[in-house]
Amino acid sequence: MAKIRLALIAGGKSDEREVSLNGAAGVEKELDGNKYDVIRYDPATDLETIAHNAENIDVAFVLLHGLFGEDGTIQGFLDLLDIPYQGSGVLGSALAMNKNLAKILYRLNGLPVAPWVMAEREDREVPQRINEQLNLPYVVKPVKQGSSIGMTIVREKEALSAALDLAFKHDDEVMVEEYIEGREITVGVIGNDELIALPLVEIIPDSRFEFFDYEAKYVAGASQEICPAEVSEEIRDTAQAYAITAHRTLQLRGYSRTDMIVNQDGIFVLETNTIPGMTPTSLLPQAAAEAGLPFPQLLDKLIELAMEGRR
Repeated sequence: MAKIRLALIAGGKSDEREVSLNGAAGVEKELDGNKYDVIRYDPATDLETIAHNAENIDVAFVLLHGLFGEDGTIQGFLDLLDIPYQGSGVLGSALAMNKNLAKILYRLNGLPVAPWVMAEREDREVPQRINEQLNLPYVVKPVKQGSSIGMTIVREKEALSAALDLAFKHDDEVMVEEYIEGREITVGVIGNDELIALPLVEIIPDSRFEFFDYEAKYVAGASQEICPAEVSEEIRDTAQAYAITAHRTLQLRGYSRTDMIVNQDGIFVLETNTIPGMTPTSLLPQAAAEAGLPFPQLLDKLIELAMEGRR
């Protein structure tokens, strides 16, 4: 059989460029050379080349995180070129990337979320409006960023202005939500029409970190990850159901990973990632391996789902 001509798209122009490139190196290493002819493309420099080579590309594997990769932009570009790709399309990618719209849709579909307000630039000088609507502590974060970039936990009202300043440096939209104390878990989902929820993973950042920030995510040994998470069957089943609801609510495809907080009051949905980390030790691949789908087979499955019904 002829090999599948696969475009591995990584790099880009977002703040998560290095994360993307590191992930792509791992994916390229694990892709079966007997099945795939892999060519790397970097959208920061190669968009014209992708367009020129479109007729010779069977499928794309997009490993871009953040803006211009996870927000629907590269997906629209590939749609115009009639190149199938793993994961969600334009609408789902854009909805999941916008934390405010995603939370509105979560709430409309019965998923519990923390109370939040959208910040305005004027709030940096006079944050009284936010302080009157929410209870401390707060989580301040850019609406359209990943990897906790620009995010701050605010425990005193006097610290809110600086947190807003930081977040607005990374995005023109910023949200402030009430901080939910508890155990952080994440739940992967795989499938197009028929969805499978993967085993839960619990994330425990080292005590040096206040939360699962950029360094805690990507520095070796900075966090402990437990898969499957040690939770009751009730919490497991509820979290998996929430992950599938979030996936469907946001019109996603192929795969996703939804982050949540568990405490004595229940489970709260935080956000959904449409292009989660893709190294063998990343969270979704860990959960897939626990479910009997080792990393090379997971990549095969995602590519199969990408090509399913696309041509």
